[in-house]
Amino acid sequence: MNTFLMRLKTALRLSAREMRGGLAGFYIFLACIALGTAAIAAVNSVSTSITKSIASQGQSLLGGDLRFELTNREANDREKAFLSEFGTVSHSTGLRSMARLPDGSDQSLVEVKAVDIVYPLYGSFVAAPDKPLADLLQKQGDAYGAVAAPLLLDRLGMKLGDSLLIGSTKLVITGTITTEPDAVSEGFGFAPRLLTSGEALAASGLIQTGSLVEQVYKIKLKPGAPSLKIIQDRAKAEFPDAGWSIRTSDRAAPNLTANITRFSQFLTLVGLTALIVGGVGVANAVRAFLDSKRSVIATLKCLGAPASVVVMVYLFQIMMIAGLGIALGLAIGAVAPWIASYYLAQFLPIPADFAIYPRSLLLALMFGGLTTLAFSVMPLGHAREVPATALFREQGFETRRLPSWPYVLVAALAIAALAGLAIVTAYDRRLAIFFLIAMAASFVVLRLVAYGIAALARRSPRLPSPALRLAVGNIHRPGALTPSVILSLGLGLALLVTLSMIDGNLRNNLTGTLSEKAPNFFFVDIQRDQLDGFRQVVQQQAPQGQIVEVPMLRGRITALNGQDIAKISVPPQGRWVLRGDRGITYAKDVPKNATVTEGQWWAPDYKGEPLVSFSAQEASDLGLKIGDTVTVNVLGRNLTAKIANFRKVDWQSLSINFVMVFSPNAFAGAPHAWLATLTEPNASPQQEAAILRSVTKAFPTITSVRVKDALDMVDALVGQLAVAIRAAAAIALISSVLVLSGALAAGNRGRTHDAVVLKTLGATRPMLIRAFTYEYLLLGLATAIFALLAGSVAGWYVVSQIMKLPASFLPGVAVSTVALALVTTIGIGLAGTWRVLGQKAAPVLREL
Repeated sequence: MNTFLMRLKTALRLSAREMRGGLAGFYIFLACIALGTAAIAAVNSVSTSITKSIASQGQSLLGGDLRFELTNREANDREKAFLSEFGTVSHSTGLRSMARLPDGSDQSLVEVKAVDIVYPLYGSFVAAPDKPLADLLQKQGDAYGAVAAPLLLDRLGMKLGDSLLIGSTKLVITGTITTEPDAVSEGFGFAPRLLTSGEALAASGLIQTGSLVEQVYKIKLKPGAPSLKIIQDRAKAEFPDAGWSIRTSDRAAPNLTANITRFSQFLTLVGLTALIVGGVGVANAVRAFLDSKRSVIATLKCLGAPASVVVMVYLFQIMMIAGLGIALGLAIGAVAPWIASYYLAQFLPIPADFAIYPRSLLLALMFGGLTTLAFSVMPLGHAREVPATALFREQGFETRRLPSWPYVLVAALAIAALAGLAIVTAYDRRLAIFFLIAMAASFVVLRLVAYGIAALARRSPRLPSPALRLAVGNIHRPGALTPSVILSLGLGLALLVTLSMIDGNLRNNLTGTLSEKAPNFFFVDIQRDQLDGFRQVVQQQAPQGQIVEVPMLRGRITALNGQDIAKISVPPQGRWVLRGDRGITYAKDVPKNATVTEGQWWAPDYKGEPLVSFSAQEASDLGLKIGDTVTVNVLGRNLTAKIANFRKVDWQSLSINFVMVFSPNAFAGAPHAWLATLTEPNASPQQEAAILRSVTKAFPTITSVRVKDALDMVDALVGQLAVAIRAAAAIALISSVLVLSGALAAGNRGRTHDAVVLKTLGATRPMLIRAFTYEYLLLGLATAIFALLAGSVAGWYVVSQIMKLPASFLPGVAVSTVALALVTTIGIGLAGTWRVLGQKAAPVLREL
């Protein structure tokens, strides 16, 4: 024990002395570790900041301590009495409608929210001008006051004091919305907000039988009220068929929180890619550092220093330098939420105050430390096992074989710990496992690609150009840069190609394939007595258009096979079906855009127990089979139906599709509205505008949704997400460039000897420049081809197999990838070797 402590103390002392020489040779090492650690720390810190802010501001974001939501109906007297028992209740109503100018010249889809006089229960509603909300919404003559999002005024060319119509009610715009405290809990909206009073909405005539309306009741608990859980349990026990969705202030925006967590996990994995790519740079830097210290290592061994002491000396140095890089990355990650608050404050409730999130920083610290250990142990093992005589005699380490088993074991354990940490901390562990498998496979494939390129170069015919012949020889000679270039640049480029392919195909589908197949309009909330008149209006404006109409209700799945969905473990890909309300319908015949894949459709005059046809893919995600039962709550009543068949649904068509189609007898006598689509591929923008005006003018209560507008909004959202994803991918690419630079710097010693010998034998500088340019050109081209193949396959898989969308090859991405690879390899390669070409011959020849 004393001997070990003495050796440890000696190693620490020698490490500290050698560190006095500075960080020469370790700047790329520092950058690789700092960059990857910073990415992981920043992503997780920002995510934690947002989720904790949502939790801490839960009452304001939810608009109450509890939120009860009903679809298509108001609470009855007994339910209202139950809610009022616990404190002050605020009632709001939300729906989509058409807001139109009084002269009918223009209109826009809006998200209407009608509130009562006690709104908001928590937080502050701020408008411009800054007046009490009750004053802004009060009735003025024959018109009611309303506050609108600035976007609505921009769309309709309005200003404060102007009027618009919703349904049969006239509204006067008295202000614009600055802060709506509970907007986050309301969810994402495709249209600008229009806030008015409950009296104004009641007078509009928009709330009719079967209309898609959300009735929300928020409670501010009085002192001494029961706990949130007790109230929830009582609500479920006393009103089992109410069908209301209950949310508490500690989970104010669960969908937003879950989406942020998923997205942060994805970006964390991209950051981990950057860190692992940087690990290759760590290994190169450690190997080059130990190579430069070969005379010191030889001297220590000759003076009797045990091999373990030599290893500890340089392990301490490496970990100290890594600690500096990790600390730099953690510092960047720590200030990231504070910086992000200035950009995200208008979208998300992220605080502007500086705060540190230890768990996020600890996670990044562990990833950085394990990566450093995993990639530095093997070079240390090689240094330990080389005898002193070999170090004096040779120029570097022989790394063709593995070091002794303890070093291999430590590296393997570090890699296993790294993988385990990624899986344990992941929101979706299956995704993390797939990522790690893909990462391991990429390393193996890239190594095989490097070997294949070297083998092809070795077997190439004799070339007439000396420079080209020298370039090909450099690709396969011992100590060639081929493995380093392919491994370092290939992974970053492949990731960039994958993300570019996904982004490009999504945009092509949104603006091309999907928009061509999609209907021009969706029309919602059509009453039965309006159907004939609606058809006539549409056919007058679009005589060649195809109109499809189906009955539509809203229902929430409450149980599967009699078991409460809250107690069922559902895979992530199927959870959306059980989240919130779903559109449902009934039909005598199989829908034209679907085919039955299993089971039998019911007869047109079927009168037996309620049956349901379920979408095949979603049924598979939920683990359902023919004969299982599904319980849905519609208009406050629970209905249980048996699954009769599965359908293959073409969601890509954007036509009318439903997860569940019931037998007609299931909803006999239930009040409902109708949903319709209009498809007219040849309609011009002017004709679409005329259709919209005619329908809105003739039927103010019908909501018209222009599909192109919705696709444009989704395309803008995809574009914003793509910026964040590409920024994360750029970090991985920068790590690749750093690793490439380090690999070239580490090989400069051998390049210097080669250049001096060749110049001594008569080679000119221009010839050597051409040779190096050809070499980097060939390596860059090979790397680009691999990245294109691997990235295209990965992008195709994600788009076609996961997103279930058409995927195609994008030539623009291919050209930019090849150009980026060539510019990077040739530029960095020549920059790194330019100094080598000017090296004087005498000092180098004396060392040979």
